[in-house]
Amino acid sequence: MAMAETTTQSALFDQPRPGSNLPEFSVGEISKLLKKTVEETFGQVRVRGEISGLKVAPSGHIYFDLKDQEALLASVCWKGQAGKLGLKLENGMEIVCTGRLTTYIARSNYQLVVERAALAGVGALLKMLEDRRKRLEAEGLFNPARKQLLPYLPEVIGVVTSPTGAVIRDILHRLDDRFPRHVLVWPVAVQGEGAAQQIASAIEGFNALPEDGSTPRPDVLIVARGGGSMEDLMPFNEEIVVRAAAASHIPLISAVGHETDTTLIDYAADVRAPTPTAAAEMAVPVRADIWAQVTDNGRRMDDYMRRMVQTHREHLALMGRALGDPQRAMEPLMQRLDDKSIRLTMGWQSYQARCAARVAEAAGKIRHPRDIVQLAQQKLMHYEHKMGSVLREMYLRKQHKLENLGAVLGHLSPKAVLGRGYALIQDASGHVITSSIAPKDGDKIQIEFFDGKRGAVVRD
Repeated sequence: MAMAETTTQSALFDQPRPGSNLPEFSVGEISKLLKKTVEETFGQVRVRGEISGLKVAPSGHIYFDLKDQEALLASVCWKGQAGKLGLKLENGMEIVCTGRLTTYIARSNYQLVVERAALAGVGALLKMLEDRRKRLEAEGLFNPARKQLLPYLPEVIGVVTSPTGAVIRDILHRLDDRFPRHVLVWPVAVQGEGAAQQIASAIEGFNALPEDGSTPRPDVLIVARGGGSMEDLMPFNEEIVVRAAAASHIPLISAVGHETDTTLIDYAADVRAPTPTAAAEMAVPVRADIWAQVTDNGRRMDDYMRRMVQTHREHLALMGRALGDPQRAMEPLMQRLDDKSIRLTMGWQSYQARCAARVAEAAGKIRHPRDIVQLAQQKLMHYEHKMGSVLREMYLRKQHKLENLGAVLGHLSPKAVLGRGYALIQDASGHVITSSIAPKDGDKIQIEFFDGKRGAVVRD
């Protein structure tokens, strides 16, 4: 590094001294020489500062400034590297960036190309986590009303953890001791780059399993990992993991770190377990305890049934002694029943006889329907004959009146007038001519006589 710096500075400044002819550079040449010098001198640096002016371009590149009390350094993180930072950059966050210095010759400024970033100290990390916790809590992701109850005895348990660590062995061993269940393990990385995405995808993947599919859908989920530093547990503080846990339709137990470790997924989970082993204990009851409880309940139920049968037997015996022989108590009742039955039969027969007599008496007073029909027919024939006479008389009167009206109309008819020697004169349009001055010389007229019409021409 020192040799490159010496060589570059020598090439740039080993020029004729003042007073001699100075070399001439173009703007592009001097900018490229400065860019080369900066990049070779500061090929790899670590810079600590506070983020301000954070902007994410549509291309995915991130632009921001690192500042302290004395200066400000323009910084950029290219899209391909932004996803590998493992840290979501925010304004006001104090971080330590690792990268290289370069210049942007189009604007004659220099900037830091960020390749890695980490929070500057535990205090800054805790502040960031607290701010994130408050923001997610304000959204209602940690609301106790959203928590689901764990099933008492799940058929299938889904575990999201590393497949090679001691955590999965501890969980399986504890489940075998308490109550063996069908366990599905979704292997994920529990720290480092891409771990948060894998954990969130595993939770969402378990929830996406159909209930009647070939792979059984878990009844409860356990998200677990062993202890570690705050940086090791950071994937379980990522927003994508917290949101996936809060959105899980399957009851979820978080078992991250030791009892004193707290991550944001603990707030979003339905139940928090202090250790992965404790999570297994929360997931299933102890089979031996259940068997003992069932056995004890069966014995107590058997004793209760025996006591109840004995109590009812004694009570029945007491009632039997108090009531006496049921057959003797039934004999008077049977005799009363026979007496009532005989009286009822006799009463019914008497009632039936009275009804028959009343029907016979009524039958004598009622006329036979045939006689009623015959009388009605006679009345109908009488009315028919009378109506015929009235109609004939009415017809004759109408006919005579009509003939009289016809005779009057015949005298008033134009034909009758024409028959007495008169004629009807009409013009060519068929209009009646009533005046001698109406037709003109040469007009065609039509004369209607009694027995027909004749055409004529007017001549003065």
